Formats: sequence, C-alpha cells, structure tokens
Amino acid sequence: MLETLPLGVLALGGAIILGLAVYAGWLLAKLRHQTKVQAAQMDAAIKQRNLKIIESVDVIAMATLQEQCDLSEAAIRLYMIMDHLQGDKRVDYPTRFPALYELYDVIKDMPRGDARQAMEKKTRMQDNMIRMKAESRLQKAIHTELEEILAFTGAKMTPIRTLAS
Repeated sequence: MLETLPLGVLALGGAIILGLAVYAGWLLAKLRHQTKVQAAQMDAAIKQRNLKIIESVDVIAMATLQEQCDLSEAAIRLYMIMDHLQGDKRVDYPTRFPALYELYDVIKDMPRGDARQAMEKKTRMQDNMIRMKAESRLQKAIHTELEEILAFTGAKMTPIRTLAS
C-alpha cells in the first residue's frame, strides 16, 4: 500500500496540474478574444469620431471657399479640429498644410472676442494689419490647401463660388 500511495499522489498532482493548465489556456483564449473585441470597438469609435470631425472640416473648408468664413477663422478652426483626427486620418498639419499653419501661427496669440474689444484701438488696428497682410500673402496657397483638404476628406460637395485666384 505504501508503494501505491506515492503513485496515487503523483497521479492526483498530475491531474490537478493538467486541469489548471487547461483552465489557464481557456482563460488565455478568452482574454485574446476580449482584446480583439475591444480593439474592434476602439477602431469603430475612432472611425466614428473621425467622421464627425471630417464633416466639420468639410463645412469649414467649403464655407471658406465660398467666402462665408474668413481665412483667419478657417485657419484657427481647421487647425484645432484636425488636430483631433486619429488613426489613419491623423495629419501632420504644419507639414501637410503649411500656408494654413503659417496663418494660424501668425494669429494664434491674437486676442479674440471680448478680449479683443477690450484692447486699445491702435493695438487692435495693428493686429488687423498683421492679420490682413498674412491673409493677403497666403490667400492663393490657402485656397489650394482648402481644395486639398476637401480631396483628403472626400467631400461630396463642391464649392459654388471659390476665392478669386
């Protein structure tokens, strides 16, 4: 009986280890499946978010080409919105749209809204002059970049009236 006891203990130990290994394998498979599901959900959420951002980008670009939005406002809004694109739609804005980024860089620190109204008239006029010179100098390049943005987003609309070349 003493000889069979160690053999029985070894068999029981082996069965326990085998059972734990099977359970660990099942848990690992479940974890892999859950990770795939989470990745798919994350991709779908990113795609949905990007679609909403792109819709806003289309509206701004189209309004700017139709002269319903000035170039400075478009540069600010497009930079701020496009900075939130993710995944394969992520854009290196300064490199891809250098004219829009240059205008954004010129005006980004200029006060807007109530802060602008609180400025001295002379300072406000100086800011206006800097902004208008930059807009004038970059207008043609920005027009081209707005067309590129609409091509990038796959806009389904085309501008009714574009800026004068």
